[in-house]
Amino acid sequence: MADKNAGGAMGAAGRAPAADKADAIRNVVLVGHSGAGKTTLVEQLLAATGTIQRAGRVEDGNTVSDFDEVEVRQQRSVNLTPAPLTFNGIKINLLDTPGYADFVGDLRAGLRAADAALFVVSATDGIDGLTQMLWEECAQVRMPRAVVITKLDHQRADFDGVLATCQEVFGDGVAPLYLPVITNGNVNGLIGLLTQKFYNYAGGGTRTEKEPGAEYETRIEEHRGVLIEGIIQESEDESLMERYLEGEPIDIKVLVQDLEKAVCEGDFHPVLCTGLGVGAIELLELVTQGFPAPHEHPMPEITTLDGKPVANIACDPDGPLVAEVVKTTSDPYVGRISLVRVFSGTLRPDMTVHVSGHGLAERGHEDHDVDERVGALSCPLGKQQRQTAKGVAGDIVAVAKLSRAETGDTLSEVERPLLMTAWDMPEPLLPVAIRAKSKADEDKLGQALGRLVAEDPTLRLENNAETRQLVLWCMGEAHTDVLLDRLAKRHGVEVERIGLRVPLRETFGGRTQAMGRNVKQTGGHGQYAICHLEVEPLPSGGGFEFVDKIVGGVVPRQFIPSVEKGVRAQMDRGVRAGYPVVDVRVTLYDGKAHSVDSSDMAFQIAGQLALKEAASKVPTLLLEPVDELSVLVSDEHVGAVMSDLSSRRGRVLGTEPVGRGRTLVKAEVPQLEVTRYAIDLRSMSHGTGTFQRAFLRYEPLPPHLADKLAAESG
Repeated sequence: MADKNAGGAMGAAGRAPAADKADAIRNVVLVGHSGAGKTTLVEQLLAATGTIQRAGRVEDGNTVSDFDEVEVRQQRSVNLTPAPLTFNGIKINLLDTPGYADFVGDLRAGLRAADAALFVVSATDGIDGLTQMLWEECAQVRMPRAVVITKLDHQRADFDGVLATCQEVFGDGVAPLYLPVITNGNVNGLIGLLTQKFYNYAGGGTRTEKEPGAEYETRIEEHRGVLIEGIIQESEDESLMERYLEGEPIDIKVLVQDLEKAVCEGDFHPVLCTGLGVGAIELLELVTQGFPAPHEHPMPEITTLDGKPVANIACDPDGPLVAEVVKTTSDPYVGRISLVRVFSGTLRPDMTVHVSGHGLAERGHEDHDVDERVGALSCPLGKQQRQTAKGVAGDIVAVAKLSRAETGDTLSEVERPLLMTAWDMPEPLLPVAIRAKSKADEDKLGQALGRLVAEDPTLRLENNAETRQLVLWCMGEAHTDVLLDRLAKRHGVEVERIGLRVPLRETFGGRTQAMGRNVKQTGGHGQYAICHLEVEPLPSGGGFEFVDKIVGGVVPRQFIPSVEKGVRAQMDRGVRAGYPVVDVRVTLYDGKAHSVDSSDMAFQIAGQLALKEAASKVPTLLLEPVDELSVLVSDEHVGAVMSDLSSRRGRVLGTEPVGRGRTLVKAEVPQLEVTRYAIDLRSMSHGTGTFQRAFLRYEPLPPHLADKLAAESG
């Protein structure tokens, strides 16, 4: 692709790049593990096009993408951040994503908003398991991908080794377009394998073109042959391979056209490389010429509000409005800002749109259908909100003052409300209990948490009525730290983490009989109720049964429900450690009443006293909830995972292969043992393991743990 002149870089500092049609837009997400160099690469591309005067550094905290206080402090990306620029008349919306597994929600939002992906791989560190998994996900939907090997100017850089790893891990269709020329640790330029030209950057950063030296001839031939064969295999001209094998030279223009088509269709994945001041122009050429425009990328599924599929909606600025909120941020001073990908139609300031949010109620996002007026539109570049006149189909813009819209919501026309199918979002599996530090913090906590939930669909908020705890379900420890930091710094709410209580249950360990006597006659209207109960345990999951065996009217008929009501009330409060009682049968078989002093309340109290008396006569058991876990890990980690599950009092039920090189492990594990499993599994599997959990049943807690928890509750 470097046969085309690179002089099209346009200065855009201070201006918001604009596009009037979809074929003048490219939406590209940068993917890679933390530290691979995504944010630094964005800086290089912005500087190369004159969008910024010079590239910032992550270490200095002055990059465009990482402007959040948390990002500056931690020196890593935690947010999805757009960085638009213009090259050769094409607006490129770069989407910088976090590389740490805890912030996969923003990463998936970036994949949803983009039409192609740049997989950024460090020349010093190679590929991690999470990056490999994301590659496989993109392959399933045939998303166009290219690989960028960064940090070539590092002393430990190994281009050939990392290239070989990429070809092994990412599979067929991965081949370099350029080879770096490195002298004494400095990247002096690149050799274009198609053009067989040396693009020299040694003269102060300006690219000049010349013939490569004879010392590179063997290396060029080796990689060029692989590249051309890979391109020809994807060509629609079946005669090309035969002509090439017979030694006939293939016109470079034909190769470039076939390469661009193969990249656009997701069949071929070129490898590029960058160093300090080197490789940006070549990468921008690939993005503008090889990656698809928005109208060439398949549309997500669109339905009516009642779920009926809607067809014939295309990426057309004149079509019906269909847009999606891919990121929400709220600021105490600016208000709520929604980052929106426009899939169809044109979004303009001050227009009224219908906001639809469905299917995320379990995450704390209530279903809603409201009309809202769009505020100002902007094209954000870091902290700058540069105003723009419109957002056409295929573009990504920021919208101000959508007070009800949340991440994942659909914006459409008021007269024709539509809904886009939500993208896959991982389930948060790390529970963290919190409480406000003061009454003032408590008053502000609800509103602040509501804003966080609106921003982040990977956060789930639970107000557990049983344990009386406020629980944040997070993706991991780093995710938790960022959320608590935002509560404190952005919303002025101080909270503290407290020990998570797992909802236990109590039951009776044997059969017994007991009497509840509630007799108080001290003058005036008294209380008189006596009931005899038989209590026996039921099998696990048996619930509660109340049996009436009263004969002869010793307990008047109208007071029998009162006894049951009192028993149920005491069961809710517990009989040993304050946990609800389950799986028991209670039989009322005898009692006494008074014609004047018996009442509904008197027999309720008698029922409570009888149940407590029964609990003192036989052992009571504490029951713990047991979950079924489905753990998906790479084959090499199966042994460690199974051993760990056994150490958690778990029972491994079996394993089954899933795809290539992965295994699903199924087990039953007590909830008490998996409160931090999201963290531990990530450590065991080097970030590649995932799991799902579902409540299964209650089982007796081992005596030593039961005594400990009972003592703590008492």
